[in-house]
Amino acid sequence: MTDRGFGKEFDGDFEGDAGWDFGGQPGGMVGSTGGAAADEGRVDPFEEALALANATAPSRVRPGAEGSGAGRPTTGRAPYATREAVAANSAAGGGSNDIPYTPDDPFSLDDPMAAGTGASARSSGPSRAPGNGASRPSGPSRPSAPVGPEGPEGPEDPADPPPPPGHGSRPTPVAVPWHTARDIAERAVAGPPEPVTSALGDALGRTLAAPLTALTDLPSFDTSAMDGWAVSGPGPWRLDHPAGASEAGPHPGPHPGPPPGILAGHAPDRALHDGHAIPIATGARVPSGATAVLRSEHGEVRELSDGGRRLYAPQPAPPGQDIRPRGQECRRGDQLLPVGALVTPAVLGLAAAAGYDELTAYRRPRAEILVLGDELLDHGLPQEGRIRDALGPMLAPWLHALGVEAAAPRHLADDADVLYAAVAESTADVVITTGGTAAGPLDHVHPTLRRLGAEVLVDGVAVRPGHPMLLARLAPHRHLVGLPGNPLAAVSGLVTLAEPLLRTLAARPPAAPYRAPLAAPVHGHPRDTRLVPVAYREDERHGLRAAPLRFHGPAMLRGIAAAEALAVVPPGGAERGTELELLELPWSAGASAGWSPGSSTGWTAPGAG
Repeated sequence: MTDRGFGKEFDGDFEGDAGWDFGGQPGGMVGSTGGAAADEGRVDPFEEALALANATAPSRVRPGAEGSGAGRPTTGRAPYATREAVAANSAAGGGSNDIPYTPDDPFSLDDPMAAGTGASARSSGPSRAPGNGASRPSGPSRPSAPVGPEGPEGPEDPADPPPPPGHGSRPTPVAVPWHTARDIAERAVAGPPEPVTSALGDALGRTLAAPLTALTDLPSFDTSAMDGWAVSGPGPWRLDHPAGASEAGPHPGPHPGPPPGILAGHAPDRALHDGHAIPIATGARVPSGATAVLRSEHGEVRELSDGGRRLYAPQPAPPGQDIRPRGQECRRGDQLLPVGALVTPAVLGLAAAAGYDELTAYRRPRAEILVLGDELLDHGLPQEGRIRDALGPMLAPWLHALGVEAAAPRHLADDADVLYAAVAESTADVVITTGGTAAGPLDHVHPTLRRLGAEVLVDGVAVRPGHPMLLARLAPHRHLVGLPGNPLAAVSGLVTLAEPLLRTLAARPPAAPYRAPLAAPVHGHPRDTRLVPVAYREDERHGLRAAPLRFHGPAMLRGIAAAEALAVVPPGGAERGTELELLELPWSAGASAGWSPGSSTGWTAPGAG
């Protein structure tokens, strides 16, 4: 089986006529040259993928060219990848667009996703090769010229630079394997920005940049765990009580005299002598000399002939009973939470109890959403060829659930200059665009990136739906994620590229790997990874299983709306009972930490109104 994660022959005529052949041999791995020794020119597949996305990888010596000037290893830079990549990368799969399943039978054997490929409709799904993403079945090289129904490339932007002389036509980039694309996105930035110190409430949903260390003992003094009486020594006990106050217990009704015993927030004014007791409330400071707390329901007060009162208990009160000793939870200086802990509501409570008024944490990443398309409506029913925008209402709260600060989505017309201005003026850490990543006449994302001199890190991913997604670096600390326009394809791009990038910016650790067996078989694309919405189902015989959901075409949201996770389906598909990697959705995994964008942090996206 050949890992064809980058599997096509790259026929661009680079300087020195150095050829490319990745995975062209049976059993060949990414980074090997056709006919070359296995141990020559071996490189890290991650770096290879990143270099391919930018067309900056070093040229290789073509087999048999040793000793000739043409075979000298050189380094060439290809011009910016054109938008035909989307069509070319999907040509081998039967077309340039994501092909939806029929909603009536999404798992039928005559599924159009597998039709016309000559590949087996089903396989058990090979394991992922270390460092190379998911293993792929061997197959023919993809054509280097765009094919499929998308048609020719739209008109060039007048500001686009021409191809460098001598390089001929622009080379078509190779779709990056899905796992590799996620790795590239996660490592696109070195780490989060500088941490900031803020009030406790403003730190919710952020990640600790310094350990949470106790500033005091918890509890800071011996406290009563129950309403009742603080007692000293074995009983019975003479009941001490302020004169003129009710003695019915620690919480009597209104009375004109002093408070009945020791209440929370009030320090005792004297020590408790042996053989004496005094009423005490939950959370109140235990007086010195007390050996235990007797619960109110366990004691009985009797009148004495001398006018005093005595407290009796049917059982002895052992020393320490119902007393929370000082430092029971922690001592001053103990580390309560490490760097990188997510600030949840419970963490805020712990920090407050430990004496904190402020926390030092990494700020939430800032994202700006640009929804592209003249055909989109923001209210009402679809009409006259226009449809409702489904991505604007979905993406902002999705990002909020990831702990990202996202301004309200901006709707932009299909105008190259408008898009250029919006991206150039944005102050967000990550700009997220929807639509416009393919090769139609109104797809302006690639030309805009060229005008901005952006560095493309990922241009097409071997995943369905959503393969025409992209990731670009606009500046050292600013990135753009281009999502496809179809709703479920956009979700695929969000979890593939945006979520790993934003997670690094937020200093959040990746979610723990989770796998579950399938409750039903799933068809796979013959060469690409598929992301399929699933819901958890309890099976009496086999336990928890992931049930694939219907209505998961690239333009559909009905399946993902009912889903709890996305199953990562390898090329060829998976049978019932096969354990697959699952990407839990943020509201299912509780990733939001309870943060909502209700309290403004003072940041607004330029142009937002």
